[in-house]
Amino acid sequence: MIRSAILLAFAAASTSTFAATPAGAPLTTVSERSGFQATGRYDEVIALCGQFQKAYPKQVRCFEFGRTPEGRPMLALAVSRSGALTAEQAKKKGVPVMLIQGGIHAGEIDGKDAGFLALREALEGKAAPGALDKQVLLFVPVFNVDGHERFGKNNRPNQRGPVEMGWRVTAQNYNLNRDYVKADAPEMQAMLALVNAWDPLAYVDLHVTDGAKFQPDVSIQVEPVHGGDEALKVAGAALQNNVMADLKAQGSDPKPYYISFAKEDDPMSGFVDSMSTPRFSTGYFPMRNRFAMLVETHSWKDYPTRVRITRNTIVSLLSQVAQHGQEWQKLTREADARALAMGGSEFPLSYRTTFNTKTIQFPGYAYTREHSVVSGGLWTRYDESKPQMWTVPLRDEVVPDLWVKAPQGGYIVPLAQAAWVGAKLKQHGIDFKVLKSDEMSAEVETFRATKTKFGAQSFEGHQTLTVEGDWGRERRAVAKGALFVPIAQPKARLVMTMLEPRGADGLLGWGEFNNAFERKEYMEDYVAEEVAREQLDADPALRAEFQKKLDTDPDFEKSPHKRLEFFARRHASWDERYNLYPVLRTAQKY
Repeated sequence: MIRSAILLAFAAASTSTFAATPAGAPLTTVSERSGFQATGRYDEVIALCGQFQKAYPKQVRCFEFGRTPEGRPMLALAVSRSGALTAEQAKKKGVPVMLIQGGIHAGEIDGKDAGFLALREALEGKAAPGALDKQVLLFVPVFNVDGHERFGKNNRPNQRGPVEMGWRVTAQNYNLNRDYVKADAPEMQAMLALVNAWDPLAYVDLHVTDGAKFQPDVSIQVEPVHGGDEALKVAGAALQNNVMADLKAQGSDPKPYYISFAKEDDPMSGFVDSMSTPRFSTGYFPMRNRFAMLVETHSWKDYPTRVRITRNTIVSLLSQVAQHGQEWQKLTREADARALAMGGSEFPLSYRTTFNTKTIQFPGYAYTREHSVVSGGLWTRYDESKPQMWTVPLRDEVVPDLWVKAPQGGYIVPLAQAAWVGAKLKQHGIDFKVLKSDEMSAEVETFRATKTKFGAQSFEGHQTLTVEGDWGRERRAVAKGALFVPIAQPKARLVMTMLEPRGADGLLGWGEFNNAFERKEYMEDYVAEEVAREQLDADPALRAEFQKKLDTDPDFEKSPHKRLEFFARRHASWDERYNLYPVLRTAQKY
């Protein structure tokens, strides 16, 4: 474990330009006053939120947007010189909104202290001068508030500073950075309500990496770049490049991919870029046709250095949105309009990184890998006194993997599932309507799974499910009270993300429909024996099919269960809804 004395000694030796601030300095944090050795508790956030509003009543509004399971207020600061301090005012004035959140993993708390510092400097005109005239900064200092208050010295043993910090997950043990689509946590539900109200142009998620020891100090990942609307991908790449250029000019060495080895603990395995799935912020917001940035400072840089880099990133973002925000807003509106016409078009439901590899020079440190008598495996030991350039592979070509054709009309959620699915759709601001009448024989598409695989253990409180199969046309009854979710809406990509059965982060993928894929009714073996003989006697073609399967499928031939099920599936008692995904697709526009 890294002890506080070591942290203090390391930070004191840091080349950071930060210095301790006098105790009475206005609008400063515990962190700043300690020379960025410590970070404050959440009562400091509550106090500072009010103090900023009091000091700048026409530029800052402090407000609560939710309550945590342990009853703590979730606070945000709306900051602007445009006169837009509410969501309604921002929409009326057409002012771009950038939402910056810290502490989604509350042990990685750089964003809170860097955000308050950047905010004060911007209001004083010392950083990004004029930027607040052209945008609203929506700053959430701590997203995971209850986790923040699970305070301790040893919560992040693979991180240098601050002396004490919060915990990774919430009081209910949710990892909020896996919760954007399923939105189980009350904190995420509050965040989505905030996002729905303000519709931020960009959502910035401030983190600290785990991992190895090397020289680069931050990664800047932006989407849409790999996926999402094509025109927004161009703007996303520009945003990423511009922020990285600003950081380079200030002495950082930013990387555009997550700085984690392809093989854990093996520097020579290099790096693999990827497109995040929508459980993460950078996978979720492109599905809303908005920008997302993941900022990951390097955990082995000391806290003063990490706060400085995060502050520099926020200042750069303020400048970028001030300069390009109106143009990027126009692009997002155009992307929303294109989403209205997605019916019948191909949509990439998942992405993969190809094996095309380039060789890069990556600044690391000298290291050895030796046998460990403790673990029995290899132990990597770094020597930070000896900088070393590594020649390593990088795989950064990301391409669509699974393409799905969007329905012409939309999705139908049956009455039995309408209440809870409707509530989930509302959390994301997705439009739908309640059908007012019965339809006894609707022409729809149904998805029947040919293969299912349940997760072997609980993940984020869910038993996940993956399915194989395809959509086919059928006629089915649709009851009054069912939901129609049109594809013709700005969030069409998010609709498909949530309702297509083969998506990793869809409602089915998270196990919300597992009951539909569990067999509930059975035929006893002695009954199946009689049924089998009746079917064989009545149908010579079936007898031939059965014999062929015996001859060609050894597993089938050896399994009494599979042999009897062969006939049970052909009996009128077989449950035709078994492995039938309850959600339907339709070409009709209700």
